Amino acid sequence: MQFNNHNFSNYQSINTIDAHTEGEPLRIITDGYPEIKGNTILEKRQYLHDNLDNLRQLLMFEPRGHADMYGALITEPCSTDAKFGILFMHNEGYSSMCGHGIIAAVSVAIESQTLAMPKQGEVIGIDSPAGFIKAYAKHDQQNKLAVSFDNVPSFVEVLAQSIELPEFGAIQYDIAFGGAYYAYVDADALNIDCTPENQQQLIDVGRAIKQAVMASYSIKHPIEEDLSFLYGTIFYSNKTDATSSHSRHVCVFADGEVDRSPTGTGVSARVALLREKENLPTEQDVVIESIVGGKMTVSIKNVCDYHGKTAVIPRVSGRAFITGCHKFMLSTDDIFPQGFILR
Repeated sequence: MQFNNHNFSNYQSINTIDAHTEGEPLRIITDGYPEIKGNTILEKRQYLHDNLDNLRQLLMFEPRGHADMYGALITEPCSTDAKFGILFMHNEGYSSMCGHGIIAAVSVAIESQTLAMPKQGEVIGIDSPAGFIKAYAKHDQQNKLAVSFDNVPSFVEVLAQSIELPEFGAIQYDIAFGGAYYAYVDADALNIDCTPENQQQLIDVGRAIKQAVMASYSIKHPIEEDLSFLYGTIFYSNKTDATSSHSRHVCVFADGEVDRSPTGTGVSARVALLREKENLPTEQDVVIESIVGGKMTVSIKNVCDYHGKTAVIPRVSGRAFITGCHKFMLSTDDIFPQGFILR
């Protein structure tokens, strides 16, 4: 049987290009949203939250998405040096920065010929809620597209703090910022396996750590109140699949989402921690694995002062792949117009 195409006039439709970066999904919205108002990217983020959050739920939640879906909305640029703006969304709301999202968005823009392939070293400027991002694209020795980006200044917030959890007792953590704030916890010290089979424990303990840290430590970003929140918990482990990998990350963020990639903002903040704790030099590549074996490479490009904090500028690279083009539809009488979440 062959289905006939017709107008589906009683349906609202939203078009997307779906991709993944090192295993982590990104649903890029290409058409179907109304105008996003605001003069700055943070104003546009707030406008989404206040006026169009039903569309985030439609695309992120079941039955069109799932508990670990991630999305991006491309906007007009807000600064003179930017090619475009980008807003990130997930199961809980809107994040401030997303490294896997930057890599996927640039890759898809070039593969779809929305952006021309830049010259060697040419900057692709992007307005993100955390700040201005410099992305780069080139063809590697195998003629495959390679995308990297220089993140916003990333810095250590606090070291060697402690919380108590009933099943573990005292847990030490550090907090660092790489476009978002994370609590970093040594999984090996807690005897927690950073493996897919142990996903539920990672979610449960990651959530508990996040809530306990939020209750005991107040975060204040140096310049933006909208960025002053703890985004998630990152477990790190020296147990890796590849001998070339420095460590493994499992990031539990938003409402218990598990990042399938090593987390672009997470590896950015991690090199700030490694510089502080282990004297990591500039220009030294660090390869970090994810829970499913995806890899990101990160290095410190330079060190700077960021409103009184010693910060690093991380350069992050990874691989992104298109997985599909979709027209998502909503009937006027759909019984779940804003979806639902079942894990």
